[in-house]
Amino acid sequence: PGPTADPGADASLCGMAATGASGTNAVRYGTMRPNVLNLRVVLPDGSLLHTAGPGRSARKSAAGYDLTSLFVGSEGTLGFLTQATLRLHPLPEAVVSAACTFPSVRDAVGCTVQVLQAAVPVARIELLDEVMAGACSRYSHLELPEAAMLFLELHGSQRGLAEQQQQAEELVQLHGGSVLSWAQAPEERERLWAARHSAWFAALALRPGCQGYSTDVCVPISRLPDVVVETQRDLQDSNLTGEHHHRHSLLGTLPGAPLTPIPTGPMVGHVGDGNFHCILVFRADDPEEAQRVHDFTERLGRWGCSTSRARGSRYGPTDDNHVPIPRRALAAGGTCTGEHGVGLGKRALLREERGAVGLAAMRRIKDALDPLHLMNPGKVL
Repeated sequence: PGPTADPGADASLCGMAATGASGTNAVRYGTMRPNVLNLRVVLPDGSLLHTAGPGRSARKSAAGYDLTSLFVGSEGTLGFLTQATLRLHPLPEAVVSAACTFPSVRDAVGCTVQVLQAAVPVARIELLDEVMAGACSRYSHLELPEAAMLFLELHGSQRGLAEQQQQAEELVQLHGGSVLSWAQAPEERERLWAARHSAWFAALALRPGCQGYSTDVCVPISRLPDVVVETQRDLQDSNLTGEHHHRHSLLGTLPGAPLTPIPTGPMVGHVGDGNFHCILVFRADDPEEAQRVHDFTERLGRWGCSTSRARGSRYGPTDDNHVPIPRRALAAGGTCTGEHGVGLGKRALLREERGAVGLAAMRRIKDALDPLHLMNPGKVL
């Protein structure tokens, strides 16, 4: 579907529809939900449903209930998605990409907010924190500094791109950043985005033999800088650094280079739509470390306890002298998952997000379509 679908490794179109997923192009072209026009679904009783009607592919419809949107994001709990009719987008005349460095993650996210507020029509704008930038640089053999970064891409006409590039550069500089270079040749752009798409494997390479766990949230753009910075602090306060001594330089892994501790809780995100991920690499056979990962993901989704950084907060200290502060996704008016889905791990967060009435309505839909609870039993609800 043109430039829209830009998933990670091993994704499928119906799988992305089932989870309501997206990709790096979502800021310009939308997530899967507005790009799915029709679905062919095998219901639990074996009947075949075309959610918009057989053979229908209208760009909009006011006929009856929106069954297509019901099944997008249902995570396989209502039926098997076997075919998707997708919205097509024209390929742009010209495309340019850039990697931009910033003094801090807050500066990078603040720049993102201003780019969007200034209506610069970015097609992609992706955040990599310092850890993730270094990991991607080494894994993909790029000469990138270990600094907070934005990867961005502009689509349009040749004439229009010149103006967009100037706008973007001015906003980057306003936040203390710099554009390393603009890449227009397809092979240069592909090399940059291949590094972004390899972020999962780059993170795992920080601690060979350990397990990776990725979690995501999505918040309103105006709240994104505070939530991202607080999350980065929480990773540090929770000692989710899993330090692994690694010989490296900006040019990659070099023999004889100094030993440097590498934290392995990197952040990466589709910040153009308020969505970011934490990739936690930990030892699954270490119960204490696994518990810290679990506690962190709970705080990321809803309320949490900070360390002494937050003392003096208007919410007051707890009995153990920690201060509960309403942070992260739900407290910021966001969602506990922007694209990964609820599954088993975020069912409690879903209850907090949607409320008792919302959850009861979902259960009634589930009972009506799948009374025997055959489809992904126990998931989501």
